[in-house]
Amino acid sequence: MQHDTFYADDGEVLHLHRSGSGTPLLLLHGWTASHAAWSPLLQPLAEQYQLLRPDARGHGGHALRVNPAPDVQRLARDVINLLDHVGLAQVVAVGHSMGALTLWQCLRDFGGARFSHLVFIDQSPKLVTDAGWRCGIYGDFDTAASQRLIDDLEQDFVEAVLRLIAFGLNDKARATYLRNSTGWRAAREVLGSIDPAPVIAIWKSLVAADYRDVLPGIQVPTLLAYGTASNFYSLETARYVAAHMPQARLSLYDGADHGPHLADPLRFAAELTELLTPPAGNAAAHAA
Repeated sequence: MQHDTFYADDGEVLHLHRSGSGTPLLLLHGWTASHAAWSPLLQPLAEQYQLLRPDARGHGGHALRVNPAPDVQRLARDVINLLDHVGLAQVVAVGHSMGALTLWQCLRDFGGARFSHLVFIDQSPKLVTDAGWRCGIYGDFDTAASQRLIDDLEQDFVEAVLRLIAFGLNDKARATYLRNSTGWRAAREVLGSIDPAPVIAIWKSLVAADYRDVLPGIQVPTLLAYGTASNFYSLETARYVAAHMPQARLSLYDGADHGPHLADPLRFAAELTELLTPPAGNAAAHAA
């Protein structure tokens, strides 16, 4: 595994972790996570693919020196800066949660020429709900609820993040949080190491975003992976996203929460490989 750094075009130094060889896969993690979130997928993927796992700015433990309050537009630009740094004209991109939102922002701002295939994991194109939109967080996360969360994040960042995860649609998550199980204690420790200010700034931009208009313009083969027991999103959300992407295939992970790719990494790796494998007829024609 290779640990790399590169300069974004605003002068910020960002971290990139590289492993494996073959077709390059760009793996974009979720909010408050880091490149390490992809660790369960290293073994099934690194034998076939070159894995590019950046830490989003404000994440991964490296302090920001240029912009203390980044937003999702800046994260999207960082993706393009990364591709330029490694010299890739095109890449397969996988986005989980915030990573999916980052990719949608990237598609809005820079178009789709840099992506040959896309994978979006358990995300809604609009987080905040209203009378005409119930496919955001919990199906019931309106402007007032969003502001309450921001206030909570600024008061007690760690517990606000944990409660966001725990008190959603997954009853098991709520029960284990209330028992303060080992996993929650470990998550509390990790979150305590994060500088809250830039991460909260990013969150504010995420809840202000609406990418529903981006979905129909995605014209590359796309895999959608959603958990049927997601903490945040109902099956209605998954089906909405699938219905509005012309080349999307929806894969539902029964009983999985917000991380279906981590609940069954071997299945996810197999579905990703299937996405990137051309149909037999096309392969034969190309060989001829």
